[in-house]
Amino acid sequence: MWARGLVGGSGLALRVSRDDLLRVAGLGCAGRRQQQRPASSAEATWKKTQLFDFHREHGGKMVEFAGWSMPVQYKDSHIASHMHTREHCSIFDVSHMLQTKVHGKDRVKFMESLVVADVAELKDNQGTLSLLTTEKGGIIDDLIVTRTDLGYLYVVSNAGCADKDSAHMKTRLAEFKAAGLDVDLEFLDEALIAVQGPSMSRVLQEGLKEDLSKLTFMTSALATVFGVPGCRVTRCGYTGEDGVEISVPQSRVVELTEKLLVNSEVKLAGLGARDSLRLEAGLCLYGNDIDETTTPVEATLVWTIGKRRRQTKDFPGADIIVPQIKAKTARKRVGLVSTGPPVRQHTPILSPDGKVIGEVTSGCPSPCLKKNVAMGYVDAAFAKNGTNIQVEVRKKAVPATVSKMPFVPTNYYSG
Repeated sequence: MWARGLVGGSGLALRVSRDDLLRVAGLGCAGRRQQQRPASSAEATWKKTQLFDFHREHGGKMVEFAGWSMPVQYKDSHIASHMHTREHCSIFDVSHMLQTKVHGKDRVKFMESLVVADVAELKDNQGTLSLLTTEKGGIIDDLIVTRTDLGYLYVVSNAGCADKDSAHMKTRLAEFKAAGLDVDLEFLDEALIAVQGPSMSRVLQEGLKEDLSKLTFMTSALATVFGVPGCRVTRCGYTGEDGVEISVPQSRVVELTEKLLVNSEVKLAGLGARDSLRLEAGLCLYGNDIDETTTPVEATLVWTIGKRRRQTKDFPGADIIVPQIKAKTARKRVGLVSTGPPVRQHTPILSPDGKVIGEVTSGCPSPCLKKNVAMGYVDAAFAKNGTNIQVEVRKKAVPATVSKMPFVPTNYYSG
């Protein structure tokens, strides 16, 4: 079955099949993400969030993602859902992600033994995007670390990496405890929803006593939200729009979601829209755009490495990563724009004379820009913005241009 959406006044019609949606969400057969399994008894093994029945009641088309049954879209088309998020406000169920609290007086030292961030310099209730790295400089996962004012760190990491992340942290925990250090891990059984879009603040403020204008990008607070106590509200997201992620008790997440949906500005959105939104915002998808074979420097994520940490070189892989900052790398993650047939993951990137110089890691038609956007790795000589290159689509060379990211301007709230 085909879903059809008409975007903007240019009359560009985007035809999106189920297979296209799965590819956009990083779920297609060509992707490195966990593959979609056939609708059979295998579905019984998929983990379910507390919103599973709610999704189905609201027309959610469920697919397997990282071992979870998640909605790829609802009754609205993927394109309509994408544009609604850009123009209004959408709710995404992200309860499959791993939420962790790190306790103990040595919690900052513990976290800094795993990630590249300067966690010590974070203010109370401030967070940062960071990277778990290997001793070889590769990226184990990307995650958000928040230093709360309640004596613990709050960490959110990717669902697809939950098992290896938790095992990695437990191994380091055992080392710290053996050394007599004070640290403990608590893996949370809380739901997590992302409320994203330009009208988010107006919608959410109706359910908060606190002044949301004081909660800026990458800061966090505990609050009662629409009568649901014990929610952690963090101003962040994966769409490029102003938004929050709300960690909420499992028993109250359906209630909170229903109360948010009372406002006509708010609709449900799935994995398909979430992925095209993050790609327009130039944000990486772990397993596609970054993994253990890519370093932060190659991935143009040097900004995640704290200045103090670059000097002390006391994070995993520092001896490989820090020298790359000055010496540069042989390849670099770049943005690409093109017209014509869509550019997908694993598409070869070619020099003007047809030589293979890299590979696309993520790509889709941009609903906002009405052209194709993608990111991938190219030889450093071709990484400058504005460089004309080619991409090989269906065995034909198609013109493309290296482009600055984000492709669509971000609207993070800074106060």
